[in-house]
Amino acid sequence: MFEEMKTWRQELHSIPEIGLEEYETSKYIKSKLSEFNIEFKDGYANTGIVARVKGSQGESDKSIGLRADFDALPMPEKNEFKHKSKNEGMMHACGHDGHTSMLLGAAKYLSENNDFDGSVYFIFQPGEEGFAGGQKMIQDGMFDDFKIDEVYALHNWPELPIGSIGVNNGPMMAAVDEFDIVVKGKGGHAAIPQLAIDPVVIASQIVLAVQTIVSRSTDPVDKALISITKINGGTAYNVIDDSVKLGGTIRTFKPETRSFFEKKLKEISSGIAKANGAEAEVDFHLTNKYPPTINSKRESVFAANVAKKVFGNSQVDTDIDPSMGGEDFSYLLEKKPGAYLYIGQGDDNHKAHLHTTKYDFNDNLLPVGVNYWVELVKEFFSK
Repeated sequence: MFEEMKTWRQELHSIPEIGLEEYETSKYIKSKLSEFNIEFKDGYANTGIVARVKGSQGESDKSIGLRADFDALPMPEKNEFKHKSKNEGMMHACGHDGHTSMLLGAAKYLSENNDFDGSVYFIFQPGEEGFAGGQKMIQDGMFDDFKIDEVYALHNWPELPIGSIGVNNGPMMAAVDEFDIVVKGKGGHAAIPQLAIDPVVIASQIVLAVQTIVSRSTDPVDKALISITKINGGTAYNVIDDSVKLGGTIRTFKPETRSFFEKKLKEISSGIAKANGAEAEVDFHLTNKYPPTINSKRESVFAANVAKKVFGNSQVDTDIDPSMGGEDFSYLLEKKPGAYLYIGQGDDNHKAHLHTTKYDFNDNLLPVGVNYWVELVKEFFSK
């Protein structure tokens, strides 16, 4: 199915859409499922889809769920190939077009070779990039409507060579928190700073001081980071504005570290602002608080053993370092046992990192990923 899957992937790449509004992408997926005569239910998290292939070897209620995300990122694409983005300011820069194509390929193959006893559920999920689509699919009743025993997901990884797998039996991705800090000072003329309370200077002190939460207040062996990624303030060269807004992200793995960072960020921001005669308000975005993605032990060992069978022992890293990136498959793993795996896509023609303007999914990975999904399903129903 390589050429067929390659066509799907490149067509999907050309029509990127942003979280929970991926209408054309969802329509495309449903058209393929209908073409394969695979039953599905849509409407989860607005554009999400769950498809089912039932085995022909009995009436067992045993089941496995395979998940692919299909949203894109709000960023421009700088590639020049024919299948580049047609939608300005949107790009498949994380390979979700490839994840979806691999899952469609697995669904097609397993629907034609369903010699197992049980059901395979194919979870096509929107809104992974900051919109908590996985959580919303659960809230919309996905696990109530379908009995799914275990869940698995693959994510392409440019840092690993194609034909390899990275997994561990614990944390794979960090918890993600996003925040804003509004520093409220007192405006004035830039030539008379003594009559103002300059929020730019105060905000600058906060940017530097919050770095000490990691460097001086956190256990060095506890993986965590804080990044200030936005600074907005000022209107003119000769005006000291009333306020400055900072924004950023916190990445942690332990619940107690996560709580500590939130507390410490508020203390530092308020303390520095008060010392300078200003105020600071810290607002955490509760809708974007992704929990850490933590594999369950038994299922991650099972997934790794299948990978060794497909790729060979030397190509499977069962103790890969977790990423500080976030992933809303975490919500599914909070409800069901399962595993999240990195599948290598790196070669001489695919060295661009995820979330960069020159990234493109490696089409040679398509049959590799489908082979893994098929073998995982076969081994699941035989265990």
